[in-house]
Amino acid sequence: MKKIFALILSVTLLLTFTSTALTSAKKTPAKNPPKKTVKPKAPAVKPLPTVGSFSKLKALLAEGEKFRGQNSIAIDEKGIAFDREALSAVAEKSAAPAAGYSDTNIQVQGVDEADVVKTDGQYIYQVNNGKVVIAQAYPANSMKVITALKYDENSFHPLELYVDKKHLVVIGNSYYNLPAKKEAAPAEKNAIIRPGPPYPLHVNTVKTIIYDISDKTNIKKLRETELEGNYISSRKIGSALYLTANKYIDYYYILKQNQEPLTPLYRDSAGKGLPRRLNYQDIRYFPNSIEPNYLMIAGLNLDRLDQQMKVSAYLGSGQNIYASQKNLYVAVTQYETPVNKPLANTIAPAIIVRPPQSNTTLYKFALDQGQVTYTAKGQVPGTILNQFSMDEDRGRFRIATTKGDIWRNDEHTSKNNVYILDETLKITGKLEDIAPGEKIYSVRFMGNRGYMVTFKTVDPLFVIDLKDPKAPKILGALKIPGYSDYLHPYDENHIIGFGKDTVELGPKEGNPGQPVAYYQGLKIALFDVTDVTNPKEKFKENIGDRGTDSALLRNHKALLFSKEKNLLAFPVTVMEVKNKNQSLPDSLNYGEFTFQGAYVYHIDLVKGFDLKGKITHLTAEDQQKAGYNWYDSNKNVERVLYIGDTLYTLSKAVIKAHDLSSLQEKNSLSITQ
Repeated sequence: MKKIFALILSVTLLLTFTSTALTSAKKTPAKNPPKKTVKPKAPAVKPLPTVGSFSKLKALLAEGEKFRGQNSIAIDEKGIAFDREALSAVAEKSAAPAAGYSDTNIQVQGVDEADVVKTDGQYIYQVNNGKVVIAQAYPANSMKVITALKYDENSFHPLELYVDKKHLVVIGNSYYNLPAKKEAAPAEKNAIIRPGPPYPLHVNTVKTIIYDISDKTNIKKLRETELEGNYISSRKIGSALYLTANKYIDYYYILKQNQEPLTPLYRDSAGKGLPRRLNYQDIRYFPNSIEPNYLMIAGLNLDRLDQQMKVSAYLGSGQNIYASQKNLYVAVTQYETPVNKPLANTIAPAIIVRPPQSNTTLYKFALDQGQVTYTAKGQVPGTILNQFSMDEDRGRFRIATTKGDIWRNDEHTSKNNVYILDETLKITGKLEDIAPGEKIYSVRFMGNRGYMVTFKTVDPLFVIDLKDPKAPKILGALKIPGYSDYLHPYDENHIIGFGKDTVELGPKEGNPGQPVAYYQGLKIALFDVTDVTNPKEKFKENIGDRGTDSALLRNHKALLFSKEKNLLAFPVTVMEVKNKNQSLPDSLNYGEFTFQGAYVYHIDLVKGFDLKGKITHLTAEDQQKAGYNWYDSNKNVERVLYIGDTLYTLSKAVIKAHDLSSLQEKNSLSITQ
């Protein structure tokens, strides 16, 4: 017994000692405890202020009207430095075509853009004179129209569309009248007139119709949405669709007649299908960017028919948008006008020598499966050209702007800039005062490089290093005649420019000492930037004479390019000088119409541009009837695409199929109107 008791006591003491030691070890801190990595919290995003009430809306519009009233009138530089027509802003990074068929030429890979023509590799979908035509295109010998989706032309006009494996999305303008509401007359002279005029109210909306196209012979309408306003643009990322629209506000009736307008409406058949109006508490505004306009942003998930469209409204216009796969950026131009100060010993206001200072305010929204969330605000000096002036790369935002006026020859002359902003839209780096006296005609951002074309009388192509977000710098520049309206990447060391050739003449009357550039025919150029300090125009091709034009100069979606197939094609209207006016310099002679259709090139780095052929939808009779000029005919080729080994050209009247290699015609499909 004594031995057993002694053993139990020994075990008890051992357990007690072990427990005490472990407890002591827990209490004793380690000599070098591991440091916890604490991820800094992102700064809280201050939400945009709300309009809140009609009285606040009036006050904001009055402030904006006073501000706008001081803005100077823009002066067109046409005839001063360059006599070409102003080109409209376009919407656009090039994604590699899907296997077997071409996709729409877009700006950012993975971010689809709507267009008038789409294909899924077997069928072609085309917006065509108020209808959407669906045609079986492949194989070419079996081409036929499957169906045409028709709409009431008085209430809906289709503009663009998207296509994926399951859905056809048609976006267009809708018009209708809301029924009149009789209201009692105001009791007081200055009483606010409430919504509901005693007459039908005309409503414009951006309407989206979503179809199930799994069975092409039995296309079913799944859903409709409407967003009041005029269509700006849209993007599709996977199954998520994002829409933007501008709704004008008649501020005259608000400020002068004290009439309260109706707030913007929207509708989604995924809900009850009835139009709903936003409350003032739901409408936010962009401080210092007050415009008589509502910017409407909507997001929806095409795969979730039970999930209603999410709508946001902002007082202030949206002029250009850029979208990455994760973020949407809205660019808004604003002006800071100098204050009038009386001259000494007079009561007359001083003449403003300094022009209004232009800035671009940026608003950033996070995108997530149809959800849109405001996340940041920033501002840079100057104004942008179009969506290609903006780019996102690894969380950084890059933007190119022009500040000042091209027609001035003082310190306020135009200058061009590049800014790099962080995720909160704070400027981290800048490169300013590029090409004084010129303005930006095209921009392309590609990874760590940026390419900028400015123009006044010659075309400088600048190669810009963007690798260090704190210190962008110019690597090299090339100055050549002409300009590029659109830049398209060929590979990491080559880029293609599409624009116009120009001829520089001596000083213009009334503008001594200033040479003038006159545009000529279409010009395409392949630039070699392998040596970034010494970019070169490796190859160039001129098409036609003065007056030659292409939709590609205004809309990047008109381009078909495949590096793998050495394929380059686009629509063009060719004008050629046949009978020169001897009283004018050769460069001022306009050409006569000779061709409308598609130019198809073989392109590589050895031979450059090799014209394989021209495809037109005009008959010999059409050509004979054509006079000096041509017009927007239903037979004008609008888009070029390929499916397998077949090249397709599309006009509103015809779809033609040609062998991709030989360009021999395979088939032609007439689209009845």
